Amino acid sequence: MRVHVVSDVHGNSGDLARAGDGADALVCLGDLVLFLDYADRSRGIFPRLFGTENAERIVELRTDRRFREAREFGARLWAGLAGGEEERRRVIESAVREQYAELFAAFPRPTYATYGNVDIPALWPEYAGAHGVSVLDGERTEIGGLVFGFVGGGLPSPMRTPYEIDEETYAAKVAALGEVDVLCSHIPPEVPELCYDTVARRFERGSPALLEAIRATRPRYALFGHVHQPLVRRMRVGATECVNVGHFAATGTPWALEW
Repeated sequence: MRVHVVSDVHGNSGDLARAGDGADALVCLGDLVLFLDYADRSRGIFPRLFGTENAERIVELRTDRRFREAREFGARLWAGLAGGEEERRRVIESAVREQYAELFAAFPRPTYATYGNVDIPALWPEYAGAHGVSVLDGERTEIGGLVFGFVGGGLPSPMRTPYEIDEETYAAKVAALGEVDVLCSHIPPEVPELCYDTVARRFERGSPALLEAIRATRPRYALFGHVHQPLVRRMRVGATECVNVGHFAATGTPWALEW
């Protein structure tokens, strides 16, 4: 069996359409939506609405970890849209739907997917069902004789992305999986080397519950994304091989698991 795994797709539908080539299945660990591309500030929903100059500014503030200023700056931009909060929701949903239509159509069959922290889970059923994508969150499935468990979303952060959930809810989803062979999540376990982004120069949120599950249940693999330029991409925690499968938006290359 050969399974290809991707994470942090962020609008890269062209490479996604080829990500399953040569594999028996594709696993996607979330973050399909592209709100803002830190490498090319002209791409994404944010610059489309507010221009590249404003995108440059908000990236600068976030990179300097001036998150409060970034939120205030963003709030002023959104306040300038006619129609208030209702119009903001409409504009965001319309832009996300446009991306989801293209991205879900690019998924090969079979694909098993869970949510990232910038995704909007409420919209997924409409597109997943139409394109035969199996969506799992706090759930297990068998692929080629191995049990895969999936945990979607992220933990609360200064970025305040759309699908951040509290630690208790996240931990309950992890616990619901029980023992699995492959533990799949969007965010990493809470290990400093796996959580530090060398380009953003900050620690991203990792999950203590994932780390506890790895130590207690000893899956063969723990696969995740979220940290685009990690200090360490791969390391063992006890018997488990922990792997950041890569920033697919930038590389266009899936990570391969064979057995």
